[in-house]
Amino acid sequence: MNHERTSLKGGVDMSIQQKRWPITWGIVWSLLFALMSFYWASGGKLGVHTLGPEISRQADLRDGGFILIVWLTGVAKVAGALLLLVLKIRWNNSLVQAAFRIAAMVGGVLLGLYGLFNFVAVLLVLAQVLDLPAIDSYSAWWRLFFWEPFWMLGGLLYFFAGRTAGTGNAASRNGASTFRK
Repeated sequence: MNHERTSLKGGVDMSIQQKRWPITWGIVWSLLFALMSFYWASGGKLGVHTLGPEISRQADLRDGGFILIVWLTGVAKVAGALLLLVLKIRWNNSLVQAAFRIAAMVGGVLLGLYGLFNFVAVLLVLAQVLDLPAIDSYSAWWRLFFWEPFWMLGGLLYFFAGRTAGTGNAASRNGASTFRK
């Protein structure tokens, strides 16, 4: 295993963790999701109808408040990618490292629950137990087989990114900074 030490100005030693696949794939997931939001906020229409008739209608009308929300969700997704990126840094301050790890795990739980609750709601719509006019039959199938599982996948990636960040060899746990390849 190769190790390199990284030192920043001000005496802050950090190490970059590589080969943490949940972190890397969580960043990819976040940025892809952010790109979709930015595309739709910019006026793109491809795929917006899979979200439901009400969302599609607001996108067609270019409602200012709705478009602002779509831009902000894109920014939030980029912020999530940045959170995961800082998980690749092993901070000398274990409190900082723990705060980032906990934030990622809590975010993962929230993303996963959001997808799961929506998945159940869509199932209930398809079973005609629940009537949600914002979801038609076409968007229900898209949400059931793509959008809600996509949210749950993101939740798993964020949760496991937080769980795996900071785990390493004994030298790392004892405060030595290492750069892993």
